[in-house]
Amino acid sequence: MGLLVSGGATIRCTMGAAPASLMVLPKNRVVATMPIANIMDNVPFLNVLPFGMCTSIANPAVAAATAAALGVLTPAPCIPATAAPWTPGVPTVLVGNMPAIDNTCQLMCSFGGAISVVSPGQTAATGG
Repeated sequence: MGLLVSGGATIRCTMGAAPASLMVLPKNRVVATMPIANIMDNVPFLNVLPFGMCTSIANPAVAAATAAALGVLTPAPCIPATAAPWTPGVPTVLVGNMPAIDNTCQLMCSFGGAISVVSPGQTAATGG
């Protein structure tokens, strides 16, 4: 198992221009330094913040800007479209009755980007 992901972790999208922070609400009541994330921490603008400018032509804003530029790929502001949970999750570690996520998990954007963990928000796993 990799390192569990906590709030404030750095995440990156393959179609985004900049990294973002993962926001995890303390509702699951599992807190290390920050709340630990589970697979359902995938809500756009609540958990997953924008990644700067998006370059995916599947993003309607990018498609419109590209069409206006006569076919020259033109980035537009990122609007995360994350409808499905993080995968695969860590089924042996439950946080709020859902699998936790670790630094190997990914989240897919409906516009074609793959979101991965750059820095999990912790540097060591501890057991009790």
